[in-house]
Amino acid sequence: MKILRQRANALNLFPLLTLLTLCALPADAQQTITADHPQLLYTGRIDFENKQSPRLSWPGSSVRANFTGTTLSVLLDDDKGQNFYNVIVDGNTQHPYVLQAKAGQHQYEISRALDPGIHSVEIYKRTEGENGATAFNGLVLADSGKLLPAPKRAVRRMEIFGDSISCAMGNEGADNGADHLAAEENHYWSYGAVAARKLNTELHTICKSGIGIMVSWFPFTMPEYYDQLNGDSNNDSQWDFNRWTPDVVVINLLQNDSWLIDREQRLHPSPSDTQRVEAYVKFVRSIRSRYPHATIICALGSMDATATEKWPDYIREAVAEMRAEFNDKNLHHIFFDYTGYGQHPRVAQHVANGEKLAVFIREKMDW
Repeated sequence: MKILRQRANALNLFPLLTLLTLCALPADAQQTITADHPQLLYTGRIDFENKQSPRLSWPGSSVRANFTGTTLSVLLDDDKGQNFYNVIVDGNTQHPYVLQAKAGQHQYEISRALDPGIHSVEIYKRTEGENGATAFNGLVLADSGKLLPAPKRAVRRMEIFGDSISCAMGNEGADNGADHLAAEENHYWSYGAVAARKLNTELHTICKSGIGIMVSWFPFTMPEYYDQLNGDSNNDSQWDFNRWTPDVVVINLLQNDSWLIDREQRLHPSPSDTQRVEAYVKFVRSIRSRYPHATIICALGSMDATATEKWPDYIREAVAEMRAEFNDKNLHHIFFDYTGYGQHPRVAQHVANGEKLAVFIREKMDW
């Protein structure tokens, strides 16, 4: 009986001894790839004042890399704890690792079980500037892994200036649900990002939910906002337009103007039709002054500003005026149809509009 008890005690101790042994084993060795490594590929209006901690604020800003090794972590320092990122490993765009950034500096483990061999990663900002900026502080790889030459940068370039539609606010929300949640704003499936991937084009998206040309849901408008380096609200940062020049520019604005002027009556006195056209012309001409040789596409939709011809007609008139008065032949317009759905467009609408935009650009640019 005594022997049986001794055996039982030994068996009870075995799991504990095993656990203690495992805890005593050294963790897998790791190495940090700093954010200023030349084999990292950055896309977007990114603040590189501190090259070892560049700050991403605009939606669609991204970091890409190729690497070897079986583990991957990301180092982020987020301002507000409100940002979301897609971390796309090995091109798996349908099932990315969706990372919710916590405020402050943190290391986020993406995988500890990658197959041996070559891998790719893309860290893509889903959310807009109002959610704050995130400092990217590098990658953490297995000690045996290494960073490989960066992916090739696309030769073509496109820039979009827009509102919540271009930001993709609410595009992953349920059709009958809320459409203002940061967790459901996924710029990767915005119409602009869809079009850019179809055209193999690098994309910058300068957008803010609620913004307009004449009036916004807050005290500043796109003419006061579009030239910022940092997309978090209205600030004194300045983007250097010489750093990056697009081949094609898409301006998708006036949705908020249509609501705030006609429905909410926020401007007193209400601008006349002529004043509305002139405000649009003034903004487009400011973009033209930055990019003398770019093709500019004046867009609208797919929310209810295109439910009637009133606001699209303002754009048609503005484009015709600029072609005639300034001999601006490199100027076009496109409209995304209102489907009758009253909230922000969901992913399916963005995909359809992105495909439509890609066809239009390919025709106008001869791409």
